[in-house]
Amino acid sequence: MRRAVMISLVAGLSACGKPAVDKADGPTIPQVRTAVIGGDSEASMVVGVGTVALRREAALGFTSAGRIARITVNEGEKVRRGQVLAALDTTTVRADLARAVAERERAAAEYRRSASLMEQGWITRPRLESAKASLQAAEATVTQTRFQTTNATIVAPGNGTVLARLAEPGQVVAAGAAVLNIGEEASGYVLRVPLSDRDAARIVMGAGARVTLAPLEGVTLNGHVIELGGRADRSTGTFIAEIALPDDPRLRSGQIGDVSITASGATVTQIRAPASAIFAARAGTAFVYVVDQSRKKVRLRQVSIADTTDGGIRITGGLARGDVVATSRIDRLKDGLTIAPIGPGK
Repeated sequence: MRRAVMISLVAGLSACGKPAVDKADGPTIPQVRTAVIGGDSEASMVVGVGTVALRREAALGFTSAGRIARITVNEGEKVRRGQVLAALDTTTVRADLARAVAERERAAAEYRRSASLMEQGWITRPRLESAKASLQAAEATVTQTRFQTTNATIVAPGNGTVLARLAEPGQVVAAGAAVLNIGEEASGYVLRVPLSDRDAARIVMGAGARVTLAPLEGVTLNGHVIELGGRADRSTGTFIAEIALPDDPRLRSGQIGDVSITASGATVTQIRAPASAIFAARAGTAFVYVVDQSRKKVRLRQVSIADTTDGGIRITGGLARGDVVATSRIDRLKDGLTIAPIGPGK
């Protein structure tokens, strides 16, 4: 009898040490907020990369050959209208002028003597006309040489900036050879953009443009098209479009900028997704959970992303307008998980 009681006691204690069986139903279905993918119809854009330049840039040189005596400016310096920028050694041109003046005086004396002889009947009229022609030629030579003497200096045509210094003092240059490149500030800055023939055909004069320059720390400048090339460049096959830029003291010739030009005609739909729906973004790609509304399940999908705007992240591939995506508990979801949608896609 005592042995039976002991066995019953041990059995009872063993039963008390076992855990209770969980009789709860299956796992709880998570509630997840959702959003419907939207899009905006926008004018299609032509994008490109261009170079900033002053609209009017001039190559300045001397009207006669000679040795450069001095250059008074360097690249990047500001110049004012009428300022002397460079000068030739005028020893040669002064000698040429003196020789031309002497020849003119000789021709004038010869003409006067011929006229006197003509009145006395000693020479014929053709002889007088020949003397007159020689005098006129001598006067033209004096005018030309004096012009060369006067223009043995380079003078700034207007207020501007020295863009390039192409020669140095002591160098002998030919007539018309470029010595300095000057950009006129009054002409304003433009962005010159090479475009393909298809893109050029979609642009019209006055079309708006947004220009972003790295030296301006990402600031976007609003401009418009003021000139379109009438002929393609022979070497590249591209047409040059000029975008007028607003006044900004930070602009410099040679800066590189990205531009988006509003094209005429067709519009495009920009697809955007909420930032909270995007995860694991890397190198222009990311992932979202798309909600299968009929089965109440989420499906993992890779998408292509672009820039971020006030309306969300721009999607360039992987989603369509009207798709429903999860926007909460993203870190707790997995492909194929059943959810209880909360929001527009429920």
